[in-house]
Amino acid sequence: MPLKPGTEPYSHDGGPVGALVIHGFTGSPASMRPWAEHLAAAGFTVELPRLPGHGTTWEDMAVTRWEDWYAEVDRALTSLVERCDAVVVMGLSMGGSLSLRLAESRPDDVAGLVLVNPAVHTENKLNGLMPILRLGLKKWPGISNDIKKPGMDEVAYDVMPLNPLHSMQQDGWAAIRRDIAKVTAPLLLLHSRTDHVVEPSNAAWILSHVSSTDVTEVWLEESYHVATLDNDAPTIFASSVEFARRVAAAGASG
Repeated sequence: MPLKPGTEPYSHDGGPVGALVIHGFTGSPASMRPWAEHLAAAGFTVELPRLPGHGTTWEDMAVTRWEDWYAEVDRALTSLVERCDAVVVMGLSMGGSLSLRLAESRPDDVAGLVLVNPAVHTENKLNGLMPILRLGLKKWPGISNDIKKPGMDEVAYDVMPLNPLHSMQQDGWAAIRRDIAKVTAPLLLLHSRTDHVVEPSNAAWILSHVSSTDVTEVWLEESYHVATLDNDAPTIFASSVEFARRVAAAGASG
């Protein structure tokens, strides 16, 4: 199936510090491309994979599951570890979820985490009905382009296939919450004051349950959910570069 324009994965060979950049659920690399290119221009070696089932049609995504997306970011992390002295993992929304799972499962390979509006639960009461709803429905309305800045497009699906959504919420989030205390990597968490997709309670829960001692929280005041394409994108880009350089240097000196 042909990729939608702008959803191609991105790779850049740069310096000894790597950045793994991960997009969100039903989204695409388009939501992260400006960030990835900023990191490349700053001298990092960058991998921005396209998660399986994304960037084509929602029907393609309907046959994928949490394990498929994790396998892809795990592969990308291995590629960076083989080429770099240190790797910082950066994710938006579900990309943040996958980033946490990498830090739980591969703590020695993750020098730091940068999470933007990460998700580990939902307050939507329909979630409790998901096991039943997905038996009769294949999809429901999407969550794309929650962006305050006019004219931006993350090139995402306008619907959510329910079987993958169920997999993320029931399997992926459950695993992350169960093992969250295994996260010890330095953490920079940026989240929007107004987010119509992921509730603020997600960030609060993560910050109160990780074992990381080097933790920085940043509120984004002028962005909605897809903050990487929104008004606060320059803040995300600049702070992630500073953070990645700092934790990589600390790891080298330690």
